[in-house]
Amino acid sequence: MEDQTVEDLTLLLLHLTSWEERIHEELTIHRAWKGFRFEALDALEEAGYLNQSRGAKSVTLTQAGIEWARALAAKYLGEAAEGL
Repeated sequence: MEDQTVEDLTLLLLHLTSWEERIHEELTIHRAWKGFRFEALDALEEAGYLNQSRGAKSVTLTQAGIEWARALAAKYLGEAAEGL
């Protein structure tokens, strides 16, 4: 499978399995477990779609990552993606 497709589907799965976490009264982040290929996670971080800490078991999705994941959901899931 092409690397870009793997990265796109990894981001989509991260988004679909993410949860919101309130960090501060005015700050909510989207966090997901990082049980995916490290190469894909590193590429997504380089692209600005997520942030990860080497010691943490989860990643945080950036606003750009959330927006791209929603576009990927529309592409791959069609009508089922509404409201994601």
